[in-house]
Amino acid sequence: MLTIKRLDQNDAQRLIAGARAKAIEINVPMCIAVTDESGNLIAFERMDGGKITSITVAQDKAFTAAAARKATHEYNAACVPGNLVFGIHTSMAGRLCVVGGGLPVSVDGAVVGGIGLSSGTPQQDIDCAQAGIDHFLKA
Repeated sequence: MLTIKRLDQNDAQRLIAGARAKAIEINVPMCIAVTDESGNLIAFERMDGGKITSITVAQDKAFTAAAARKATHEYNAACVPGNLVFGIHTSMAGRLCVVGGGLPVSVDGAVVGGIGLSSGTPQQDIDCAQAGIDHFLKA
């Protein structure tokens, strides 16, 4: 029997709520995107003051994390001239994002989606994404 675990709208809103709470705590208005396991957008929020350019970046971070099953900062660390993975950021019509702030969302070892944040520093984006996951997993 084939069983696919995936996020629903309630799950996505829970992820966003956790990420938003952390963004408020650090006083950085964020753009927050949540995708399903294939990288397709489920939910998005642009907090008041979130950067316009971060709308697309947050969605691309979530897409990358879910579809590639890897945190975007992991690609960043490897995507340097001389490494065999260098240039991967130009794939998928430039949609594959190597800037920190996109994390895969896993349940029982299976990637069920991705969360991507943008508007802060990459570390702030990562911290808020992780806060969203932590909040979601408490359910």
